[in-house]
Amino acid sequence: MTKIGVGIIGTGFGRIIHIPALQIHPETEVVAVYHRDRQKAEQIANKFAIPHACDRLENLLALPAVDAVTISTPPSFHYEQAKAAIAAGKHILLEKPVTMNAQEALELDQFAQQQQVITATDFEFRCVPQWQYLKHLLDQNHLGKKRLIKIEWLVQGRANPSRVWNWYSQKSYGGGALGAIGSHAFDYVRWLFGDIKSLCGQLSTAIIERPDLDGTMQPVDVDDTCNILLELVDGTPCNISLSTVTHRGRGHWLTLYGENGTLVLGSSNQADYVHGFSLRQGKLDRSEMEVVAVPAEYEFDQTYSDGRLAPVIAICDRWVKAIRTGTPMTPSLYEGAWSQKLMDLTHASHQQKRWLDVPASL
Repeated sequence: MTKIGVGIIGTGFGRIIHIPALQIHPETEVVAVYHRDRQKAEQIANKFAIPHACDRLENLLALPAVDAVTISTPPSFHYEQAKAAIAAGKHILLEKPVTMNAQEALELDQFAQQQQVITATDFEFRCVPQWQYLKHLLDQNHLGKKRLIKIEWLVQGRANPSRVWNWYSQKSYGGGALGAIGSHAFDYVRWLFGDIKSLCGQLSTAIIERPDLDGTMQPVDVDDTCNILLELVDGTPCNISLSTVTHRGRGHWLTLYGENGTLVLGSSNQADYVHGFSLRQGKLDRSEMEVVAVPAEYEFDQTYSDGRLAPVIAICDRWVKAIRTGTPMTPSLYEGAWSQKLMDLTHASHQQKRWLDVPASL
């Protein structure tokens, strides 16, 4: 079987995760890499034995060997780069946030459908074993009627005020904690629990300036802490607390309280946002929380020192199967657009200081 040729657009996460994941997957081959600096493009191509190094996006997209591309540049570049790739007939795997606003994401999704291009969004938690088994338990009505959902994602990745000022610190590039981790949270809330009726958001910035590469202090105009309240369509309240500046923050925890008990999915791992998850349950007739064993069929075939690799390979596997069969996959650009819509509404709610209704459809 001929391998699917993939071009890499974005050489941060793309170099660290996308290239290794696609070189591990048995049905994909990384055939080209793009960087606006020709020398850097060639350095990456040489390091990973990639045939083509391009400093112009149109040159990469013109290569017959490129069937698909991954895009992991700052979010402000996603719309134009994805649009060009779709126009060239290339299938796309986008990092989140997929665009700068939901309208851009919807336009890309519709354009991709017109061009019969398969889209994927890298919502990795959908492929992590503990999360998949939690989804199974919820589908089986394990807890009965939901009473309260609490999400705490409190990490210290940007707690040091000396960490360098870059695109992540700038609104114009799509930076901020809401985009980086809130995009994941919004996706898995809809995946696990269903549609959202209304929301209320409050965003704040604890570290208001950071040094650039020259040591000059530059303003930070994006959020690093987010508090969001949701009401699901079924009436369930959901409280979300996110922060990337909490020293020794407790990590990433999702707690679901239901009429039949409580489920807690969480990890305290500050160094790797995929490794370390455990699933526990508590019931009225038990004195302590008990570990829920995840059946073997949910586990990855192989894991890696970087926890992100296995779920990204799993997303790529869905993408490859969809490309081979010409059928849409999940999570696609459509799920990315929904996440972006909820982020847009959170920003609007913060600015207007009120609850906002969530539309029933995009």
